Amino acid sequence: MNGFSHFTAVPEASRLKMIAANLAEYEGQALDLHWITKTQALKADEDRKNCLTDISQAVELMFHQTKPKLGPLSPGCVICGEGGWSCLFINGKCNCRCFYCPTSQDETGVPTTNRISFDKPSDYADYVKYFDFKGVSISGGEPLLTLDRTLKHLKAVRDKMGDSLHLWLYTNGTLLTREIVQMLKDEGLNEIRFDISAREYDLEKLQMTVGQIPVVTVEIPAIPEDMEKVASLLSVLYDVGVNHLNLHQLRLTPHNVVNLKSRNYTFLHGDKVTVLESELMVLKLMETSLSKGVKLPINYCSYVYKHRFQRAAARKRSARFILKEYESLTESGFIRTMALIGDAQALKQKADQLTAQGAGSHLFHLTGNKTCLYFHEQLWHLMDFPACDLQLGYSEAVLSPGVSYRHAFKEVWVNPAKKIVIERQVHCSKLLLSHEQRLVFEKGVICREPETRNTDACLNSPFAMFEFITAGLQQYF
Repeated sequence: MNGFSHFTAVPEASRLKMIAANLAEYEGQALDLHWITKTQALKADEDRKNCLTDISQAVELMFHQTKPKLGPLSPGCVICGEGGWSCLFINGKCNCRCFYCPTSQDETGVPTTNRISFDKPSDYADYVKYFDFKGVSISGGEPLLTLDRTLKHLKAVRDKMGDSLHLWLYTNGTLLTREIVQMLKDEGLNEIRFDISAREYDLEKLQMTVGQIPVVTVEIPAIPEDMEKVASLLSVLYDVGVNHLNLHQLRLTPHNVVNLKSRNYTFLHGDKVTVLESELMVLKLMETSLSKGVKLPINYCSYVYKHRFQRAAARKRSARFILKEYESLTESGFIRTMALIGDAQALKQKADQLTAQGAGSHLFHLTGNKTCLYFHEQLWHLMDFPACDLQLGYSEAVLSPGVSYRHAFKEVWVNPAKKIVIERQVHCSKLLLSHEQRLVFEKGVICREPETRNTDACLNSPFAMFEFITAGLQQYF
């Protein structure tokens, strides 16, 4: 396991911005929430460090140290981390009313992913094929409430993609029968994931699928007050044939705020508000599992992992359709545009030099007024920086159900009848770097020098948020 000391600290300005955004989102209710104090944060951070140290010989921190895992990940989790996963919300309705649910879950709606609706199973299958997904999950709501719809989408995707695709389904299991298990098996379901916390940790329905569906996973939120119950089930789950245990960090939302604030949780600021005790529970469960010699693989799906890696994957998938040849994709999935800004005559001369040096014309572009020379990072070593300014720009590719006309866009037809719009949302268009910032950018980004990337000068730079995926678990504040 890589050292905890390598985790990236959140810059002070970013922390203050997150705190302000969270307080604004919950308005008057924010006063009733138990926010972590500085003293509690120091204590919790020390507890986490100690726990990670105790389990360091067996637990690996994956994906920039945002995902601690004990044992192998499920095939679906591997595909998610690698950025090849599509999650289709087959409906928006659930027959359980779990206190932690982030949304209301009371409207059936239409199958949706990334804001795109798919009434026809064949359209979704074509989308999966067009975007080259390696795995598909069916979620909700509760997918078994609309069983016919769920089965049709499973069949369409399997028929289109064949056996190369890993296909899984999330369920609370309440509606499951042996007949339904057989239907899911017939449609080629590779993995089924149960939220057993929705059924008071009853395993009856889960056991129906063992030996029928190739991979059986328990995926539940880490509910602090259920720590002892879950700990007692670790060996039981393994013995009945469960292949993986995935634990999620509890997250506060406007829908569940009333329920969560009544449970005396300690809330953490971040891109969204999360529960401290939920994260510490997972690490202690891993420690318990090791001490008992349980062989059940445990995966912690932290909020920061989902926020950083799943969002980066979505950006990268869409960006390739609108990326210009002289642009590059950053680690976090943003489209980076680099340009020399300066005298028209000097830039025209530089463009001519690039041509003479054999640089492909697709790797650079001189604007009509000749005061801006765009270039690909491959040409960095050929640039004359002392004579010109370096300008950076960052954009994000976002799927849209229709054209908003607020951003540049491209229409993609996954089949003759189904159109998807990819919009190019500009986050930063004219970021001029100083001499010192350019040197840091060169070493940390272009040359990928770890010793530069991990310095304050790089991590606190104006380009860092667009270039890098932040390492480590959530900073407590």
